[in-house]
Amino acid sequence: MKNYKRIISLVPSQTELLFDLGLEDNIVGITKFCVHPFHLKQTKTIVGGTKNIKIDKIKALNPDIILCNKEENTKEIVEVCSEIAEVHVSEIYTLQDSIRLIEEYGSFFSCRTEAQNIIQKLNFKLADFAEFMKNIQPKKVAYFIWRNPWMVAANNTFINHILELNKFDNIYQNKERYPEVALKKIRLEGDPDLVFLSSEPYPFKEEHAFEIGRCTHHAKTVFVDGELFSWYGSRMLKAFDYFKKLHERIV
Repeated sequence: MKNYKRIISLVPSQTELLFDLGLEDNIVGITKFCVHPFHLKQTKTIVGGTKNIKIDKIKALNPDIILCNKEENTKEIVEVCSEIAEVHVSEIYTLQDSIRLIEEYGSFFSCRTEAQNIIQKLNFKLADFAEFMKNIQPKKVAYFIWRNPWMVAANNTFINHILELNKFDNIYQNKERYPEVALKKIRLEGDPDLVFLSSEPYPFKEEHAFEIGRCTHHAKTVFVDGELFSWYGSRMLKAFDYFKKLHERIV
């Protein structure tokens, strides 16, 4: 088994997971979007963003392994990093994928006990949430992630999986991943009961809610925490309590 003492993470949710696995001292490089826990941005080297990295900084850190994600990082980034060190690329579409990743990290980084603790807590939260959801009626939703152009989360995404767990029927679920959509056609596309405006990656404001409202008429527009719909690591431990409160807000 390899001894990974110097880890670079190019994925914010995976950086937080490393910290929660007790691996803070092993992390040498992170992206500017790795905001949890906040103090890491002061104590670790910032090697760029998730789509644009500083190769020289990465080389200088002499990493044993670089952690990437198929969605967050480009193929070019993975290829360039592979010339520097071993690269692990995660591919996450469901909570089960997330659990498998936590198990993998537990094995890679010799922290199996910590990984199993997180998985047990996550499974407990998930079972409790499933019980809560038995009394919840489905609602049609659209989940917006960008403006100019308007873009939504659709099929084959972790966000869509989380929407399904919440009995939120995504009106764009038959489209592939993150399509551009015509706001004026939203009623024809599925006439949602709810429109979610994610807190990331686009900073939606009230004016955007009004803009959407003029096209949806009856739909309720709700600002939601994008991290809790899309960060698939240990942040999911906080997600299910948030989802319960969200359902209470939209009744």
